[in-house]
Order: sequence, then C-alpha cells, then structure tokens
Amino acid sequence: FQRSTSDWGYDGDLVEDDDKVGLYSYKVQSTITSRLANTMIQAKMVNNARRPQPIMFDVQVPKGAFIDNFTMDINGITFTSHIREKSEARKMYAQAKAKGKAAGIVRSNALDMENFQTEVNVPPGMRIQFQLHYHEMIRRKLSSYEHVISVKPGRLAKHLEVDVRIIEPQGLRYVHVPNSLGDHFNGITTISKGEKKAHVSFKPTMDQQRKCPKCSSTAVDGNFVVQYDVNRETTGGELEIFNGYFIHFFAPENLDPLPKNILFVIDVSGSMWGLKMKQTIEAMKAILSELRAADQFSLIDFNHNVRCWRDNLVSATPAQVEDAKKYIQTIHPNGGTNINEALLRATFILNEAKSLGMLDPNSVSMIVLVSDGDPTVGELKLTTIQKNVKQSIKDEFSLFCLGIGFDVDYDFLQRIATDNRGMAQRIFGNQETSLQMKNFYNQVSTPLLKKIQFNYPQESVSDVTQSSFHNYFGGSEIVVAGKVDTENLQHLESVVTATAANAELVMETLRDVEELDGFMKKDKYADPDFTRKLWAYLTVNQMMAERNAAPTAALKRNITKSILQMSLDHHIVTPFTAMLIENAEKDEIMLADQPKDPRKGCCPGTLGLTPNAPNNNKGIPAWANVTAVPVSFMPEQRSPPVSSLSINRVDNDPHFIIHLPKSQRNICFNINSEPGKILNLVSDPGTGVVVNGQLVGAKKAENKKLNTYFGKIGFYFQKKGLKVEISTEKITLKDGSYAITLSWADTGHIIRKQLLISVKKESNVTITVGEEMSFMVLLHRVWKKHPVNVDFLGIYIPPENQFSPAAHGLIGQFVSEPEVSIHHQTPGQAPEKPQAIMEVKGNKFTVTRGVQKDYRTDRVLGTDVLCWFVHNSGKGFIDGHYRDYLVPHLYSFMKKP
Repeated sequence: FQRSTSDWGYDGDLVEDDDKVGLYSYKVQSTITSRLANTMIQAKMVNNARRPQPIMFDVQVPKGAFIDNFTMDINGITFTSHIREKSEARKMYAQAKAKGKAAGIVRSNALDMENFQTEVNVPPGMRIQFQLHYHEMIRRKLSSYEHVISVKPGRLAKHLEVDVRIIEPQGLRYVHVPNSLGDHFNGITTISKGEKKAHVSFKPTMDQQRKCPKCSSTAVDGNFVVQYDVNRETTGGELEIFNGYFIHFFAPENLDPLPKNILFVIDVSGSMWGLKMKQTIEAMKAILSELRAADQFSLIDFNHNVRCWRDNLVSATPAQVEDAKKYIQTIHPNGGTNINEALLRATFILNEAKSLGMLDPNSVSMIVLVSDGDPTVGELKLTTIQKNVKQSIKDEFSLFCLGIGFDVDYDFLQRIATDNRGMAQRIFGNQETSLQMKNFYNQVSTPLLKKIQFNYPQESVSDVTQSSFHNYFGGSEIVVAGKVDTENLQHLESVVTATAANAELVMETLRDVEELDGFMKKDKYADPDFTRKLWAYLTVNQMMAERNAAPTAALKRNITKSILQMSLDHHIVTPFTAMLIENAEKDEIMLADQPKDPRKGCCPGTLGLTPNAPNNNKGIPAWANVTAVPVSFMPEQRSPPVSSLSINRVDNDPHFIIHLPKSQRNICFNINSEPGKILNLVSDPGTGVVVNGQLVGAKKAENKKLNTYFGKIGFYFQKKGLKVEISTEKITLKDGSYAITLSWADTGHIIRKQLLISVKKESNVTITVGEEMSFMVLLHRVWKKHPVNVDFLGIYIPPENQFSPAAHGLIGQFVSEPEVSIHHQTPGQAPEKPQAIMEVKGNKFTVTRGVQKDYRTDRVLGTDVLCWFVHNSGKGFIDGHYRDYLVPHLYSFMKKP
C-alpha cells in the first residue's frame, strides 16, 4: 500500500504529533464576486506511523452556507460527491452498508459554524487529500461586509495559506483585515487593493505558526476575517445583470432614523448566574443609554415568573432610562425558564399600545429576547411556543433573539426570530459578552424604512425572490434577485420602482450590461455563475422560511418538492438532500446527511462523515447490558451482588438509590426541588470530573405537588477539556468551540480523546472513559399529549468508577463508604414496609423498607430494587442539606457543604 509522496514535495521536515500524522499542506482559497463567496479548503496529510490509523478532516463552515462539493484522494484513489434526494441516498447507503462496504454517518454542529467532519482509516505510509467547497452570500452589517473563514488545521503545516480575492463591480471603498487570529501573526497578512479588486494573503511559515519557538503545536486556531464595503451611488441601490439573472443591491444611508418601540425581554433564571448576568447588565445599561428621545421602551425579566419594569411603554427620557438602569442592577438570577409567558407578555404590551393609539404610525416595533437556555417551566414544547408567539405578533412587529453561551438551543431561537421578521445571533458567554450584545443591538437600533416593496416589470423579469420587506436598518443591505429577459432591458431602469411606508424612494442605478459582461470575463478569478448562485441561494432560503410558516400540510409538501428540485439542480445540500461520496468503482461509499429537524442534528449546509463506525456494543461496559434479576421481599435482606443491582442510580422524579458495596445495602432518598434547578451528582476535583442534572417540571401539579425530573444531564471531563450534554432531545459532545451532536433517533458512536459515547436509538447513552469510569443515561419517553407527564432522563453510575477520595456530590460523596448501622426493625403501617433506626455519620433517624425501580432492562415497569428509604430529602444520610448541592451551571464544580 505504500506509494511515493514525492509529487507533494516531501523533504523530511514535516512536524508530526505523537500520532505520526504529518500535515504537508493546508490551503484555503476564497473568491468573492459581488457578495458571493466561493470557498475551498484543502488538506494534504500522510500517515507516517507503522500501523493503520484514522486521519480526520475536521473543518467549520459558516451557518447558512451551502456545501456543493467534496472530494478525497487516498493514494491516487479518488472519491467524488453527488447530490441525491435524501431517501434515495439513504437507500444507496444502506445497501452499501449491508454488503459490508465502507459506510458511515455522523451529524454535527458547532456554535456559529457547522462542522464538516470525515475520518478515514489510513494504512501506514499512505497519503490522503481532502477538499471541500462551499458558497455563501456575504451579508452587510454595521456598514461592512464581513467574510469569516475558520482556519483550524490542528497541527503545524509545512505549507499553510489563506488566499482571498474580492471582485466588486461597484468599486471597493475599503478593505480591512482585523487581527482576529491574535497578535502572534502581526504583519504577516498582505492586502493589495485596486479600484474594483483586492487580494488578501496570509502565508505564515512553519516557524511563524508555532505557539512558541520550540513548540510543536500550532498557534493558528481561529477565524480569519476580511471586512470591506463598496462604493454607492447617491440612490443607495444598484442593479447588476449577468448571464440571464439580475441582482438588486439596495442600501440607502442618507435617511433620518425612525422612532422605535422596543421591549427588552431578559432571562434571569438560575443558569444566567455569574459572568453571564454581569455582562448582560453591563450591556443593557449601555444599550439603554443609546435610546433616542423619540423611542419608547420597557423591560421584562423572567425566570419561572415574569416581571415587568413598566406594564406599558414609556418614553426614553433621561429619568426613565436612569430608573430602568437601576432596576436592572437589582436583578439576581434564580429559578427556571418560562420563555413562553415572557414573550406573550411582551407581545401583549405592544399590541395594547397599538390598539390604544400610543404608537407613532411611522415607528417600528420590536422585541429583543436575551436567553441562555431551553424552557423548563410553563409551556415546554418548542413548536407550541413558536406557534403562540407567531399568533400573538400577527406580523405587526419583529422579534430579535440573542442566545447566550454554548448550551442555548440556538436553532429554536433562529426559527422563532425568522418566523417573526427578525433574526437571531449567538453570543458566546465570555468576557466579551457585553460587546457582542451591544454590536447586535447596533444592527437593529437604527430603522430607516418600513414596509418596503420593490416592483419589477413582468415583461422583463421572472422568478423574483422576496421583494417585500418589513424593515430596513441602517448599515445593512436588501438583496433581491431574479431571472431576466435580456432582450427587454431597454426600459428596465425606468420601470423598476421601490416604495416604503415612510419615504419616497428613487430608482436604482443600472450597471451597464456590456460593461459588466466585459469586466467579469476579463477577470480569471471572477465566478461567471455568481448571479445564478446568488439567485439560487436567496430562493432556497426564502422557500425554507415559507415552508416553516406553511399553514397546511399540502402547501408544505409542495414547497418541499420545490426545494428538493432546486437542491438537485444546483448541486447543494439542504435538509431534503444528501451527499454521497464514493470511489470510481462504487465499492466504498459514505453519506453526508442532515435531519429535517435542526434540533435532531444540524442545519442547512452541514455535513458529517465517519467511515467504518464501531460496532454497536464495542467499548460499552458489561454493567450497561444487564439482565433483569427478580427481587423478593425479606426482612433486612442484604442486596445480592449482581450487576443489575450493584449500581448507583437516579431515576424518576428523582429517586436516588445509593449502593454500598461493603455492607451490600441499597439506601434510597428523594430530592424535592424546583424546575430549572441544577443538582450536583458528582464533583471530583481529583479526576476533574463533574456530573450535574437540571430539573424540569411536570406540566401541572398533582395533589398540590409539582413533580420534577432530570430533563438535562451534563458531564464535564476537565482534564480532557470535554463536555457532554444529554437532554431529552439530543446528545452533544463539546471540545472548546467544536461540537458534535447525535439525536435520540440515531444509533451511533462518538469517539474523542479516548472518550466513547455510544447511543442506542430511543433508549440510552453510555459514556466510557478508558477503563477508569463509565456512565449510562436512560431516556424515558411519555405520550406527548399526556396532561401531566413529560419526557425525562435517568442516570446510572457504577460504584467501581475510579473517582478520587476528594469526590463529593449527592452520589460522589459515597466513594468513601460510610459506616451504616440499621437496627430495631419494627412493623410498618404496611406489612411490606417495615421501619428501622439508621445510624450514619453521627446521625440517628427512622428509615422505611421499600422498593424502588431499576429501568435499564424494562423502561416501562422497571425491575424492583429493595432499599431502606431516608425521608426529608436524604437528611442525615447525605452531608448537609440538599440545597448545598445546587450549582449555577450545568458544568459547575460544587463547594463541599
């Protein structure tokens, strides 16, 4: 299998990590033609180890970009890609897998980027080349176009290059490259700018890539950013016609800002505790200071309850703004998250103000939601919340969403914002949170036009994309595209009109067709297909939005067919297509796929590949594959040492069962807390392992008691830098800014840094960390229309896990088994529930013999487990009070009580 790599120019000076994988070349080439960016990422690698090993190609693609091609070359064997209708692609993939051919699938997503990941098992001495192509439209924000390219080679490259070319027929006003990769690379980037073209180059040598002079690790790890703007006519708009399509760019600036009516809706639940809340308060104080005198505003803060600073809109006078700042300063995060009621309260205030005639007819109304988590109180179903808000807003105003941190369900925020004429942005929970929030607000703080309508002559154009817009904000840009009849252009400029509710708009400048044609054909880097690709990009995104809002299933099906046809015609991956990657002989095949529901995986443009996925039970500990063991009732019977019983577990609402191996007893207790609270189960500073569970409430109380369950469980492996979040919707592994997701609809595996996550479809997740420790999380599904019950999770932790003596937490504290004495057994009120006296940790109290459930073998009825039950939330058996085990975040260590 060994072949020469001399054609790549290897000369022996590659730097290898411990895995003996060398990165010869990492190249990014991007060309922007009239806002359309075509990007290619290429990596050339070689396995210099003496054994076969997996080599990974892991890159990040901007959300919303369309991947249109991927190729691999493995020692001269080329794999190419083809777009197919999803069910057809899955059928071909299943057939290949059934015949034992190389086949695999993983779905992934990460922050504002989507992960494209493929892993190939490469024999010793072999070389491999990966090449990925995607395209996107560069959006204008704050008077600047910003092109963001993720550059994370993961290791030192002999040749590393980022090459960006910009071709803008309107002319370039400026080009700027901020130092986004850090001061380490000062002076390395070169910029060459002409009247209508620019070239940006970043080519650090191998020594310049090093984190330190003698380091073998790379400092190239982040986003390479190019910012620019174009020259504009006084009209603020331009029509470009090329190859049978027109693109209309509209960005007027010399207009007076419209007054706005704005409701700030701020999440103050317990998960916002600490730096998130501090940064949010800082940002809100700055934002309030920027309100104009003509603006009206109010504040709503919410956890499990909803509070209004003012029950109605007030003018942004200095006195009112100052009072609002003082109110924000008093906020203290705690409790659950009731997003539904908070948004409905905000819409009520705006709708009431309109009905009472309190709003200026030329003003723009909007809601800005700031949140960091999923709903845990009130209405929990995301689709219902989306429907409720849509019905309440009635297309009268806009909703903008800021999602803070790594745990937020950003896809939900994006859907609900897009559905209500707004947009969403993820805000990373760090020291720059405040700046990010202010920058987002600045994008929507200056409305210039409302209810804009573009009109094009039907005899000249067809298949026009969205041509009516709710608002236009200063510093942004509206883009419309369509097909054009080039024989009827002579009167196009004079008959294109644009209207707005608050201003008379003049006609746009028509770029001379022959001049544009000549300019584009002379430039070898310009994309001759830029108008067609921009039209397809806008059309598909518009149809996706229309599909989400379709009122009937029949209309949704028709739109789906149109999206599918567009995807196949233009060779792009959407939620209704998949990419097949196969070699010329078609005996090895991989499937790049994504689910229709973003919550069950990734979003448009996302791909993930993993050939040769491990067998379903490989690496899963034996205790996680147990068989049921019957249990009979016997007075003070010691629990038998059987794998199905000898385990610590938390299940149901939530019932804790602690197994004490030395005394062979099971001790039980319940914890009665509130929805949204996070309980620490294991906190081990010695091994750097944290396990926490967040509670979710039932839909309503029964017998004046609201049951709580674990709706989300977080694992933090500090020494590996890995976080795992398991909810009733999905399973996510996070490694810094990288994340990969599987849904409960999958059966599959994720392996990273010797941590194995094994998912069994709609059943359980097993996490295995080498031979040191393992965990199982069990999924409990309930009938969706059940009036009370909700989906929840159970967790099972074997006592053999190698935690350190410093371990604590509701379960972790029992690593060091306490001496337990149970005596003076007496009959209880029921014959099967005798009582006794327990002595432990210097405490003496009454316990009751009873039965709890182990649901690993039977998730409906469970297997009976005999235990002694400790009343009052484990008081006396656990250290301190259960409230001592509440932590602010899903990955927080706890302080010992």
